[in-house]
Amino acid sequence: MKIIILGAGQVGTTLAENLVSEDNDITLVDNAEARLEYLQDKHDLRVVRGLASSPAVLREAGAPDADLLVAVTSSDEVNMVACQVSYALFNTPTKIARIRQGDYLREKDKLFLPEVFPIDHIISPEKLVSDEVVRLIDYPGALQVAHFADQRISLVVCKAYYGGPLVGYAISALREHMPHIDCRIVSILRQDIAIRPQGSTIIEAGDEVTFICETTYIKAVMSELQRLEKPYKRVMIVGGGNIGASVAKRLEHSCIVKLIERDAAKAMVLSEKLSDTLVFHGDASDQSLLFEEHIENIDAFISLTSDDEANIMAALLAKRLGAKKALVLIQRMAYINLIQGGAIDIAISPQQATISALLAHVRKGDTPNVATLRHGVAEALEVVIHGDEATSAVVGRKVSELKLPNGVILGAILRRNEVIIAKKDVVLQDEDHVVVYVSDKKIVPDIERLFQPSAFFI
Repeated sequence: MKIIILGAGQVGTTLAENLVSEDNDITLVDNAEARLEYLQDKHDLRVVRGLASSPAVLREAGAPDADLLVAVTSSDEVNMVACQVSYALFNTPTKIARIRQGDYLREKDKLFLPEVFPIDHIISPEKLVSDEVVRLIDYPGALQVAHFADQRISLVVCKAYYGGPLVGYAISALREHMPHIDCRIVSILRQDIAIRPQGSTIIEAGDEVTFICETTYIKAVMSELQRLEKPYKRVMIVGGGNIGASVAKRLEHSCIVKLIERDAAKAMVLSEKLSDTLVFHGDASDQSLLFEEHIENIDAFISLTSDDEANIMAALLAKRLGAKKALVLIQRMAYINLIQGGAIDIAISPQQATISALLAHVRKGDTPNVATLRHGVAEALEVVIHGDEATSAVVGRKVSELKLPNGVILGAILRRNEVIIAKKDVVLQDEDHVVVYVSDKKIVPDIERLFQPSAFFI
């Protein structure tokens, strides 16, 4: 596939790194010459320097015969115009744009049309991060939650702790503990080493366990791995930007929400916009402010400013003063491995959320949803099966008969309106939505080929 990526920032670079190893022809466009040279030396891709929305630059990048254009520059306007130019001059089949401004998103049904701005898929990092934060508040104790198949199937990452009934027992005991609930444990991370789970594998305290189940049963399965935490009722949010305001708006009817914003004018606007949120003008690193607002009673402290260092320091202070959980927005990937799992409970990466959404549109075949896991090393994909026994390598075959690469596990299936855990004797059918766990993203092209009907093999 010939793909043009506009913007060599963190998202564009990470996307290029994900796709360049998968037999794609990648061209990266940006104005930063030094960065382009570095990426060209490091990866097998083309680079073009120039304004991403320029017809001449797009032509030089190969837009006349590109299969996909992904516009992820730092400017919404450049992304929008680039898609329009690519459509009008080069008839690029698929165009994806990252749009951040809420004004554009609120009017998307009128703006993003073939006759106005012909964008096929819109990616909004702010909405994606807000969704992720709300999911983590909905499932206390989870490190990551991803929904698939119209939210009927979920993948959850959580830690096993002493007190969980399954801790110290083999995975096979899960069936005895929960005879009426099916789930599939697809990965265990033990002291930073990935273990392929088997029925005889003993769950140990401290294991980071990834499982797939019907969404309804998430908390039941989590209760086998740790003592279930009480629902978060008192939430403190730092930062009144698009993400902070959105999270507050979505939580204020079910939680007691306090929001701290450093900018006085913005705090005033937010106090009028958020009817049930208590908005403060102040600094989240002000110890006296946190004491006054009873930080020791806060269930979840969520730091969502655009400053990584400020987020980290505010969260560390809040935890030291008694906040029960700290969730932090982190832009720099290098920070995430350093801080998560210590005093800071969860690091949320807008880049990883954006990459997951982009990959769902980039993957070959019918792939409605993708979730990146373990900071981009692993993936979970929702694949829709098409074909019959003559054209498909999977239709009409049992799960045990599939030639799956090492590190690939079929987790669950949505068949019409029924969720089925993908056990060995389950026979796959046309139109099944299958959630597949892949321990190494380099294997993903093999999965794409396996599930595509033969007519679409390349």
